Amino acid sequence: MKPVVSRSHLALSILLLAALACGLPGGAATQPTEDVVSLYVTQTLAALASAAPNQTPIPTVGPPGATPTPTITLTPGVTHTFFPADIQTAAVSVYDVDSRGTAPEHRAPYGDSYKLNRFERPFTQNAMDYLPDVDILTYRINVDQNWYYVSVQLSGQSSSGGLTADYGLELDFDRDGHGDYLVWVKPPFASAWTTDGVTVYMDSNNDTGGLSPERADSNFSGNGYDQILIASGRNGLDPDLAWARLDPRSSNTIQFAFKKSLVGGVFMWGVWADLGLRDPARFNYNDYFTEEQAGSPEKSETKFYPIKAVFAVDNTCRIPYGFKPSGYEPLLCPLDELNALTATPTKVP
Repeated sequence: MKPVVSRSHLALSILLLAALACGLPGGAATQPTEDVVSLYVTQTLAALASAAPNQTPIPTVGPPGATPTPTITLTPGVTHTFFPADIQTAAVSVYDVDSRGTAPEHRAPYGDSYKLNRFERPFTQNAMDYLPDVDILTYRINVDQNWYYVSVQLSGQSSSGGLTADYGLELDFDRDGHGDYLVWVKPPFASAWTTDGVTVYMDSNNDTGGLSPERADSNFSGNGYDQILIASGRNGLDPDLAWARLDPRSSNTIQFAFKKSLVGGVFMWGVWADLGLRDPARFNYNDYFTEEQAGSPEKSETKFYPIKAVFAVDNTCRIPYGFKPSGYEPLLCPLDELNALTATPTKVP
């Protein structure tokens, strides 16, 4: 059955767009930039008018060899119409720094560059005890007709069992280094697709990353991701916008699914694991703390070691999707790393 764009949908669009001119409840009002608002208006109306009819209902079990029907957990009180598929994970993986080898020494091997918003901090505050469910090993993206799927493989499970951190997917559709959307998921996690615990944030005034996304702007007073588009399938235009699950084939892998209508076909993306601050309103963290306050996971940084205010967090550089990068895009992964995606990656102990 084809969904129909109704008057209520358009009314909700108008209400949400009006809300973009305001800051967080109880805070001072913030005026989003004209470019951001106009682009979001275009995307929202396009999603309602044209993207929805291209969606497909939940897949059914087909003949032998067909993609199996995914297990779905429906959120009580929310009406769902379209569902992610049970994807395979054959996409090429991007490798992040692996801190397992140096974990017994209570340090990261390399890869943490505080000034450049690159964190390799899968350790507790001060004591520097290793947190395997915060250490990102690989990340990859899959796509079908209606959905993007992002898989994030962690080093292992927590000492108490399972994955206990928050996990994030940051999307930059105008490629300026300032994140536009953040899909944020909270535990507990199960192997069924669900919208429970899934929040899609938006930055309405383009201040994630501070004054410059490629440097630390210490003591910056912005508000990061300041708008919520959807939370656990509620209070938004589309209850099916974003889902998450634990990969049924890998208990150390978190998977995101989000509709193509959210960002279109050209964007940059990166992922987060966060068991520390877990505060999207303070993205990026290096703009809110000095390096001395934040500390460092590398013992060579004797002035700052160990980690202090910014702890138990790991993030990645950003990958381009749908375009060939010039090499000057902010927070872009090094071009030699991107070129290596066509070859077999070599793990660094």
